[in-house]
Amino acid sequence: MLRALLLLFCLLAPSAFANDGFTLFTLDDGQQSQSVNIKLEILALMTVLSFLPALLMMLTSFTRIIVVLAILRQALGLQQSPPNKVLLGIALVLTLFVMRPVGQVIYDEAYLPYDQGQIELPEAVKIGVVPLRKFMLAQTRETDLEQMLKIADEPVTLTADEIPFFVLMPAFVLSELKTAFQIGFLLFLPFLVIDLVVASVLMSMGMMMLSPLIISLPFKLMVFVLVDGWSMTVSTLVASFG
Repeated sequence: MLRALLLLFCLLAPSAFANDGFTLFTLDDGQQSQSVNIKLEILALMTVLSFLPALLMMLTSFTRIIVVLAILRQALGLQQSPPNKVLLGIALVLTLFVMRPVGQVIYDEAYLPYDQGQIELPEAVKIGVVPLRKFMLAQTRETDLEQMLKIADEPVTLTADEIPFFVLMPAFVLSELKTAFQIGFLLFLPFLVIDLVVASVLMSMGMMMLSPLIISLPFKLMVFVLVDGWSMTVSTLVASFG
């Protein structure tokens, strides 16, 4: 998916990028000069890499996954375990897994025909955007989409193909955040019950100076492991994308 996403945005570069290249500098020893060139496709690729984090959050399932994992860690009462790098790694792997069908369609139907000279650049871009738009529209709530259309002063009666991409992106991100918080709320409830029970028991025993978190944390970890919490969380996240 990551490769296909990069290739799609490389297609957005002007067609001149695939021609002669760009002269970096010229070597001149007094008798003859020699130009050192770089392919503009490579230059475009390096430029796209700098926007990759933003594209990852705005156009894929990464936002929902990382928010849910962060809420889960907070619900367990763990401050730094798993570490942020581990959570980011899990979120990235799950994002690649969820977005793999979309990336495969972009690669097969847009990039390969363009690379083989079967279609022109505008047609390749048009074909490559279709599966990505379809995925984003499927995960975007109608209320968020209507709100963004009103803010952008666009008609709310636009069809799916007529919705501007710059309107679809913020609506998609808002919907992802709402869904992530809903899933996080459901994950938080059982751990909240454990915290309330432990706090009530400690107060009834007169141990008000003892932090309930110290006692409830082992119980929450035990329950999470016994119910195979990681598998349930991952399966719920993947299933939430349909």
